[in-house]
Amino acid sequence: MKEVVPLEKAFETAIFGSKAVGLGDAMRDGLPVPPGVALSGPVVEAVAAEDERAIAKVAKMVRPLPAPLAVRSSAADEDGAAASFAGQHLTLLNVPSADEVPSALREIWWSANSDSAITYRQRVGLFTRPSVGVVIQSLLDPDVAGVMFTQNPVTGAEECVIEASWGLGEAVVAGLVIPDTYRVDYSGEVLERSAGRKQVAIRSVATGGTVEEKIDAERAEQLCLDDGQLGELAQLARRCEQVYGKARDIEFAFAGGTLYLLQCRAVTTGGSPDKGAAPRKVTSDPVAALERVPLFAGLEPEEIQQIARLFKIRRFAEGETVIREGSGGAAFFLIDSGEATVSIRGDERAKLQQGDHFGEIALIDEGQRMATITATSPLVCYGLTYWEFRPLVHENGAIGWKLLQSMAKMLRAAQQEQPPVAASSADPPLWDQP
Repeated sequence: MKEVVPLEKAFETAIFGSKAVGLGDAMRDGLPVPPGVALSGPVVEAVAAEDERAIAKVAKMVRPLPAPLAVRSSAADEDGAAASFAGQHLTLLNVPSADEVPSALREIWWSANSDSAITYRQRVGLFTRPSVGVVIQSLLDPDVAGVMFTQNPVTGAEECVIEASWGLGEAVVAGLVIPDTYRVDYSGEVLERSAGRKQVAIRSVATGGTVEEKIDAERAEQLCLDDGQLGELAQLARRCEQVYGKARDIEFAFAGGTLYLLQCRAVTTGGSPDKGAAPRKVTSDPVAALERVPLFAGLEPEEIQQIARLFKIRRFAEGETVIREGSGGAAFFLIDSGEATVSIRGDERAKLQQGDHFGEIALIDEGQRMATITATSPLVCYGLTYWEFRPLVHENGAIGWKLLQSMAKMLRAAQQEQPPVAASSADPPLWDQP
């Protein structure tokens, strides 16, 4: 089985990921896609592990591509209707040549295994070890780029909604500018246009990477797409819906007067945090909170601080599921502010608030969650994953031994509270409740 192929030969999502296969479909149907290659998840992992054969295989396929290069993740379960993974898996633009590709692949592999990506997987019910394919393409030097929805994402109307700005599209995707906004009928008729404030453009630099270029005030408020280009985009929207189906989220670029398709994915329907609400400030001390967690009760202050340094803030919107009963667990949470409920098989069992914690056993056994935790207000937590915690324990035998002692004490206490009957393997231990 070939694990590095030209994009037009990427057929299997399970091997090359959704993005690669989607772009392959586009090329096979004659849509304007920059040239590139697709890498399978196993070959990306092999390169991340510095396997020389894998590195040589990738280099052989990548060298013919005109440089510089764009290196993008293409996980098997990203860019779907339930979860897009937008912003979770890394994209590296303006990689100067094939020689720098192995380093880029390592960064992308790690981004898919990061705390942020793991938490996202848990929140959308896709908690499995990621298989991260990669797409490598020649990087365009666009005059204008942006995003287009083939259906109005607010009203559901059968029309294109387009956001665009000068330079690379990352300025729009990353929210660095207020882009121009257009509503365009499928026939190409412009229904509405509104100039934004495009004060920066993302440009490639000769040595690799990108830079923010300042745009003068007049051009910042000048519309960046004309009627002819909007008509081309309407045609592209129709073609993409013919190839992929309805309701598409498209990334595009105009370079040298030519329109290019960079990405086409289903519009994500999964819930997302309320971005209109102001984020809660982090108010408590994770060190003090950790000292109250039974699993960590036997650790010295400096050991508690080592663990606290691994925490990252996680925010959840009101009504959002933090962890789900029956799903795989690999994260422990301390509540900094807000409230949540605990439910088992649909029945509410408890309420959680500032200072409460849940999921610590998941740091050790990777077992299934025994309850569902749902935010009943904007919730701010400190989060720690199994993948971050395990290396600390491996490198510090004293911490591992103390955790083992704490678990033994917790198990003994739970057994003493139970009536003296034979234990059933179907009954979860009390100390494993979130």
